[in-house]
Amino acid sequence: MAHTIGIDARKLQDFGIGTYVRQLITNLAEIDQENRYVLLTAPQHRDALADLPENFRAVTERSKVYSLGEFFQLTWKLYRLKLDLYHATHYVLPAICPCKVVVTIHDIIHLLYPEYLPNRFAFFYAQRMIRHSLSQGDRIITVSKNTRRDLQRYYSVSDQKIQVIYNGVEDDFRRSLDEEQRQSVRQRLDLERPYILFVGNPKPHKNLPNVLRAYARARELGEMEAQLVVAGDKDGSSDGLKRQAEFLRISEHVRFLGHVDQEDLPALYQNAELFLYPTLYEGFGLPVIEAMASGVAVITSDTSALKEIAEGYAHLVSPLDVEEMARAIAHCMRDGEHRGALAKLGRRRSADFRWQRCAKKTLEIYRSVLEPERQPNGSESPSEPGKRKMVTSATGSYSFTTPGGEGRAQTVEEDDAQQAQGKAP
Repeated sequence: MAHTIGIDARKLQDFGIGTYVRQLITNLAEIDQENRYVLLTAPQHRDALADLPENFRAVTERSKVYSLGEFFQLTWKLYRLKLDLYHATHYVLPAICPCKVVVTIHDIIHLLYPEYLPNRFAFFYAQRMIRHSLSQGDRIITVSKNTRRDLQRYYSVSDQKIQVIYNGVEDDFRRSLDEEQRQSVRQRLDLERPYILFVGNPKPHKNLPNVLRAYARARELGEMEAQLVVAGDKDGSSDGLKRQAEFLRISEHVRFLGHVDQEDLPALYQNAELFLYPTLYEGFGLPVIEAMASGVAVITSDTSALKEIAEGYAHLVSPLDVEEMARAIAHCMRDGEHRGALAKLGRRRSADFRWQRCAKKTLEIYRSVLEPERQPNGSESPSEPGKRKMVTSATGSYSFTTPGGEGRAQTVEEDDAQQAQGKAP
């Protein structure tokens, strides 16, 4: 039986959630020709949805995200659309939903770090909207187990109502570019190798002040040619970061690129020697998986969802320990074999995250809500962290947690050889 499903696509062009919305819609269009989809989108984004199949149509919604307007205006819009199910792709639901409801909650950063919000009303709004969504939603999707735990810690919500569906990574990041393609992007962005890369908007929880301090300290620990490249939309805090770089006497070694077009990101990653992402909190951490898929060694945080997705496949550090971060940077840049081992582990981990799988699992949720006799297969659980594994390099052995295997120190090449022979590592 065909149903009419509405999806909130107003954040289509945003960083992070926008990637989730775009990829969910694109992959649903490939696997579902039965149901009818109504995409609520901002006026300026309608053209981006023009090439979808006939069972998808865009409807303009002018209410702003995270506003009181959407709380009331969307109610009237959903009544008029006569939907069978509405998928809110962030934590805000209208006052009344005249149909079944699925809500995706990516994180609760607005509750955990209220000091980063513009005012107290923003905190009150986030708190009440999340509670409203948990109460009114027929099913809640979280993009990590960490976000599910956070919700259960702050609100009374049962395991049965929440399902974890991991994000994916686009295949563009998995394709190895040739030197000509990588060089073309370097020239367009006026970049020189080697460089260490950070990708993300300069919001407070991205921890960029500590990133700059750690990079400056790493330069003191040993000779390092690599510059630090920061990619992400600029805001008012960018000037403060530039002043900090001047104070640390590293301004000539740091590049703030600002916004980088989506088509240039794979080359930006693949040109990098190391990816640095020690943020304070993430609901998932898409840039980490993008870097892993691009074959770049990753240093990231041992907290929040970053530990969940990267433990055993990246060099984990405390995002508050500048000295530990600096030593990790210096170590990775000094030891090419260690860096290569991390890159191989990261590529292996990135294979666990596919947007096709995310769309398939989400469609199962839609069907189980619309047709209760059909139940989804349960939360995703790709490659949980498990036993300890040793990776050797020229300067010693380094221990990482991996899904299986324990014993003597071995290189990633030996591990790959064992798998090729059909043996468990």
